[in-house]
Amino acid sequence: MTAIPTIDLVDALASEYANQSPSEILALALNQEGEIAISFSGAEDVVLIDMASHLGKPFRVFSLDTGRLHPETYQFIETVRKHYNIDIEICFPESEAVQTLVKNKGLFSFFADGHQECCGIRKVQPLRKKLTTLDGWITGQRKDQSPGTRHEIPVVQADTSFSGEGKQLIKYNPLANWSSADVWNYIRMMEIPYNPLHEKGFISIGCEPCTRAVLPNQHEREGRWWWEEATHKECGLHAANIKK
Repeated sequence: MTAIPTIDLVDALASEYANQSPSEILALALNQEGEIAISFSGAEDVVLIDMASHLGKPFRVFSLDTGRLHPETYQFIETVRKHYNIDIEICFPESEAVQTLVKNKGLFSFFADGHQECCGIRKVQPLRKKLTTLDGWITGQRKDQSPGTRHEIPVVQADTSFSGEGKQLIKYNPLANWSSADVWNYIRMMEIPYNPLHEKGFISIGCEPCTRAVLPNQHEREGRWWWEEATHKECGLHAANIKK
């Protein structure tokens, strides 16, 4: 095991591993001391789980249940759990915060005043709570996923959004340099599970009210919060991606 990297070491590792394979970056993450977990929701994350299963190292997986996911997504989570025979740590939003939002603004307030408040309650707060128990987390982010927010993602970074006082959280993005085609070539080659919504034109899949299928040649993020500005589509889980 290697010690939890300092900020200076994180920058050095990001440079050293910038052109390494996802599997090598994933191995680096799983060798870090402390508690490390893979954040799981979509196709990229299953690729990471599959790679981790072949590395022969223990690993943890967590997923956010917002209460508004597609039925297919819930089935997909269970399929992955059984396929890899792993525990998936499900994180839920605080019921009181959800009840207050729904009572005051109804079930679809995000169509009128933006998705940030709902995502903050259903996704960001549960993630923040989970990350306080971890020393590092592994994501499936790719540079080509969002033209305005993810094009400069490093393979290793100090998480400036979710680090606590006196505790530096490290974020690993092993698939940062991969394309969507790379992900799907791996899925097909390794015959690993994927969300059946992908067969219906969904590429980037989030909550049911805020996700729709995209047309040929549309960018994948155009299916998320489609009523909002096209180039800055983030829910807050990866807020550090957005350059101020």
